[in-house]
Order: sequence, then structure tokens, then C-alpha cells
Amino acid sequence: MAGYVFNLNNMKSLEKIINNGIYSTNLTEPTNNRWLAHHEGTLTDYLTMKEGDNVYFFIKRKIYGIGILKNIKNDCKFLNYPDADIPKIPIYGYIKDSLLLDESENSINNRFICSFYPYPCFFEKGIDMDDVLASNPDKFRILRAFWKVSFIKIDEEENKALRDIILKRNEEYLNIGQGKFSFSESLRNSIKHKLSDKYSLTSENILKYSSKEDYIRHEMAIEAHIADIITNNKESIFGKWDYISHQVIASPFKPIDYMDKMDMFGYRNIEGFDTISKYLLIEIKRDGANKEAINQVMKYVDWINQEYSHGDYSMIEAFLVAYDFPEEVIKERENICKRNYIKGRRPTESAEWRNVRFIKYKYDKNTNRLVFEEV
Repeated sequence: MAGYVFNLNNMKSLEKIINNGIYSTNLTEPTNNRWLAHHEGTLTDYLTMKEGDNVYFFIKRKIYGIGILKNIKNDCKFLNYPDADIPKIPIYGYIKDSLLLDESENSINNRFICSFYPYPCFFEKGIDMDDVLASNPDKFRILRAFWKVSFIKIDEEENKALRDIILKRNEEYLNIGQGKFSFSESLRNSIKHKLSDKYSLTSENILKYSSKEDYIRHEMAIEAHIADIITNNKESIFGKWDYISHQVIASPFKPIDYMDKMDMFGYRNIEGFDTISKYLLIEIKRDGANKEAINQVMKYVDWINQEYSHGDYSMIEAFLVAYDFPEEVIKERENICKRNYIKGRRPTESAEWRNVRFIKYKYDKNTNRLVFEEV
């Protein structure tokens, strides 16, 4: 399972959110009836949430856990009110009765929510970030780059390392009635009675309000749609993947604002096991692709090979998604998108990797979806 670490301002908020089992990001207002990249990025993160993923909270250098995303009816994430994914500022009085989470007039900025349970409980004792990172240094990649965001997503390996240190530091409280935050299902039950299809969280309106004819203005909106179809196992050209995330670090540690990030990264497990079989890379260009985009893809392919597949390029599947592919770019794929590598040790075997696929996208306004076509 993956994990989400949510950033909070104070202990009062922490106690209230844990008690209710509902979290919502307070977003800034849209600009000129359009979403900005950080709005679309937040939605993308919500779209990848699945029941069973772990939940943690970060406040004043400390991380508190442990929770688990839990469905209400058939999902664990929702719009806070109908049409909350449309970039307009509603009037509080008109939507007050339809709000799932209503704390004040500012609740109109809480557009998306997710639900969770304690798992096994939320401990009152938080773990300092330095202690967390020192507990298993090789496992923490994304957590080291937790900066200027409301929350982050971590993969199964990093999630286990974080869960381990919190459990070890709180082992004495596991089987006694002390050292734990309280939890109530009253708000979740209230939400359950209100839920309908109008609260479903999808990428359709994000695409619609970022579109111009069959073109999408923002790459982040394309990321949101791809995250949606992969997370929900919708049939697509990209196939089925067990984990998907966006904006994953792909460079040695340096000042956060200068770090390279992959548009989309994921992996697939061997069916029935937690053993990773393949890694996924998707690089997105809202306009036409160029040679620089191909080089960027291969830079990230090499990073995945170094950090994740450890020399086995055959574990990597890469996609370059763009509105158009000029002929000269298609020809360059044969020269750039290949790697020679060695498989095995005794005996050794030479192999060649060429698994980069070029995918054109077009926006279909009739379905509010993207249509993908392989070049």
C-alpha cells in the first residue's frame, strides 16, 4: 500500500481531523474561472487515493500516524459539494446544505475530501522528521523533498519504513488505552447519508476547463486524467498498474525547487505477490514533442534503472505523450531511445532495450475524456 503525509498547521487541527476521520485540503480560489497548476496537482493526488493506503500527518517537524484510507460506500475520496471541481467561486449560502464538510464560509475552498480510519490507531506521540529519516535512510526518497506542498504521496517501500518507525516508537501504547487520539464515526455517517453520484471525484471537469478545441492547455490536467484512468483500472493504452504517482523526484538531492521530477511514475506487481515486475514512466508535453523531450525521457529512464530496477532495463516501460509528433522526432526515436545492458551474472547475456512508446492525445469534448493513439 502507498502512503499520504498531510501537512497541518496546529495541534487543534490535528486532533479534530483525526477525531472526524475526514481530511480536506484548503485550496486557494481559482483565477479568472480557470484552475492553476497547483489546483490540478492537488486533484491528481486525490484521484490516486485508494482504500487501504496509509495516512499520516505532519506538524511542527513531527509525523503522526497511523491511519488507513477507508471507503464510504464505494470510494474514499469525494467532491465536498457538487461541481466543486469546476473553477468558479460558489456562494456559501447556496451550497451550504450540500457541503459534506462544513466548518465555516471558508469551506467552499475545501473542494475535495478523503476519509480514513485509525490503523491500528493514531498515536499522540509524534516522531521527529530527523528520527524518521535516520531510521532507514535508504528507503526515504520522497519524504526528503516534502516542501511547499499540502501533502505528498509515498510508495510502498517508503510507506513501510515510515510505518515501522512510528510503530516501534509507540509499541508500548498498542494494547493499552493511553497515548492515542480519539476517533468518531459521526461525521462519516452523516456524509454517507448525503452521498450520490454528484459527489464523485473524476478528471472530467479538470479537462473541460483546461481545453481549447481538442487541445489541453495544462500538462497537469493531462496528468490528472491519466492518473484517473490508471487508478480506477479504466481500459487504456497505458495498461494496468498497481501504483501511480506524479511529480516524483528524479535527481540527486539538491535544493527542492531545482529538483527534476517525472510527470508520472508507477509500478506493477507480479499478480498475487508484492514483488515489483515493471516500472512505469510517462512524460507529458501539451504541445508537439521535440528532440529535447526524447532526451528527457531517456534521462528519467536511466534514473529509474539506477535507483529502482538496478541495471535491468527490461523492467521499464516508458511513454511520451504529446499533442503531436513531427516526423523528425519520430525518426530520432531510433537513435536515442535504446540502451544496451547486461542481464544476469553467470552466465552474462547482452540485451537491448527499446521500450519507449509515442502516444498522441486529443480531447473529446463529447465525453470529456482524452483519446490516445500510438504513433
